[in-house]
Amino acid sequence: MRKGRKISGGKYKKQRKKKLYEKEGQTRFVKLAPTKRKKIRMRGGKMKVVLLSTDEANVIDKKNKAKKVKIKNVLETPSNRFLARQNILLKGAIIETELGKAKITNRPSQEGSVQAVLVE
Repeated sequence: MRKGRKISGGKYKKQRKKKLYEKEGQTRFVKLAPTKRKKIRMRGGKMKVVLLSTDEANVIDKKNKAKKVKIKNVLETPSNRFLARQNILLKGAIIETELGKAKITNRPSQEGSVQAVLVE
């Protein structure tokens, strides 16, 4: 059976098009570069601050002390290894900072900053 076909061979037809609030947003990748932010209007008139690129992260160490440090490099990205080569910051990515290796715990493309936790 081919995709989008019934057992009889007929085509499945869409009942309706997607409404504006059902459509996917534009995918944004946060690059490792000097900090750039952008404001986006959300539904209901709310504003979201989105990160386009950054070179600093808020890193929490073992003693729960937070420090703002520079990001040197993206070492690995478990979701997609090709994104690590392009120095793109995602949730779960392992980054090299001034304090050592750290793992990103938030979604930088949805928020205005990068939060990370030190990894042994």
